[in-house]
Amino acid sequence: MHKIDRKIPNIMGTQHPDNAGVPFFKGDQSKNPFITAYKEVDEAFNNFAVLDTDEYMWDWEGKHADAAVIDRLYSEHYEYFKGHQLGRDKFLTFRLPNIWEEKGYSLMQAMTTMLPAEDFARDLSFEQRPLFEAILPMAQTSEQLIEIEDKFSKLAHFKSDEFTSGSNNTDHIEMIPLFEGFKTQLHSPEILKEYLQLYEQRTGQSLPYLRVFLAGSDSALSNGFMNSIIGNKLALTRLHEFSDQKDLPIFPIAGTGSTIFRGGLSPKWIKRYLQEFPGLKTATVQSAFRYDYPLKQVQSAIKELRSGLQNNQAVSMTDREQNVLINVAKKSADCYHETLDQLINDLQKIFDAFPKRRDRRQHVGILGYSRQVDGYKMPRAITFTGSLYSVGVPPEFIGFGRALMSLNAEELAIFTRHYPNLRNDFTFLAHYISVDALESLIAKNPAWLEAKKDIQDLQSILQFEIGPSNEKEEEHSRLASDLVKISDPTTRTLLIQKQAVLRNFLG
Repeated sequence: MHKIDRKIPNIMGTQHPDNAGVPFFKGDQSKNPFITAYKEVDEAFNNFAVLDTDEYMWDWEGKHADAAVIDRLYSEHYEYFKGHQLGRDKFLTFRLPNIWEEKGYSLMQAMTTMLPAEDFARDLSFEQRPLFEAILPMAQTSEQLIEIEDKFSKLAHFKSDEFTSGSNNTDHIEMIPLFEGFKTQLHSPEILKEYLQLYEQRTGQSLPYLRVFLAGSDSALSNGFMNSIIGNKLALTRLHEFSDQKDLPIFPIAGTGSTIFRGGLSPKWIKRYLQEFPGLKTATVQSAFRYDYPLKQVQSAIKELRSGLQNNQAVSMTDREQNVLINVAKKSADCYHETLDQLINDLQKIFDAFPKRRDRRQHVGILGYSRQVDGYKMPRAITFTGSLYSVGVPPEFIGFGRALMSLNAEELAIFTRHYPNLRNDFTFLAHYISVDALESLIAKNPAWLEAKKDIQDLQSILQFEIGPSNEKEEEHSRLASDLVKISDPTTRTLLIQKQAVLRNFLG
């Protein structure tokens, strides 16, 4: 294996807007959980200095971002970053816009932020340029990664020639592909193999390592929870195999939130998370993880998570196991789509009332992009997930029950072997089913009977109790029953917010 001359981050803070409560850095007097783009610089610093995250994702994809981030961090917190240098000890990693999916206005702005950051760090006599790698979301091909590298290189040369003569900028950027769908995750080794070949042709050098990002939210939104978790597990195994074949260190990252639907990473479930993501080296602690639990609990959980990731070993699968899981994933996606297509219109009014937490660009239009499922324009995964929890039907159930019931003995044995927390997860999720709310939904649209069938099938296999198990869950269930019956949008938003606080996540 190649020798790595840098620290690989284990804990990545992100700007995913899934928090129910007020962030700790806003102070005790604040009652507003919304975080403006300007305030995100304070957030980044507090994530480093208070929570001790290794890395913070600065998101240019589909949202507003402060281009003065490095200027402000260095100017406002010079002493801290003198001792904890960006690019060496702590890492600020840009998620770039995907110019094949949305307009590229932000791409040049992001790149022109990265280049003078190197100049500023040099003037401060810091050892490492602070911004040297970037995430490409929705990556589909090796050529996309090379094209972004080329654009950065050309811009770096232009700046060096025209604006900072005698003080040249580094002309390369390290790319982190973010594979979001089942297909790209499954075939990530093939895409990376092509990328390595193109990179060597372009530069005459070989890469010493790769960081590879696997989505856990949008994959679930697109094809359902069972399909998503299988995709993540297969990708982790195949990346490990590819790493061994190429004698190349690969450090997988997972983009997962606090809900089980979006990966199930919360301060309460560190051991469970490490079991379900074998071989993972970097985990995203999103806003709900950081802000919806007591600060000391969060700090302790981050330490536990870091230790676990540093010792996290990949799990091998036989070719037979992989092929069986691929077929199971297809079955589950079919069940999910059959049901979701009939329910999506009923949820639109809940989507519209969903509370906001960040300065997002509009999802559809000139500045945004739209994720679609079966031709329906979908909200972001956090809105989708939280909306279903709020109506008393956790999205994990949709399609999962009927798919699990359809498995033969071999398929069931292989699936449960690689999903060790299956029973525990759904026993917990069943607490957030509101029987009354679900019956109200069925009365308006009989298609919700398929979701009820999913719940019943899972209950018959896993033998769990349906409904609340404590006072908070009982209140959550009552609010769900109210939510599906009211028509006032403002009241809907208030109810969703109350539910989010009760369950420790927005979506």
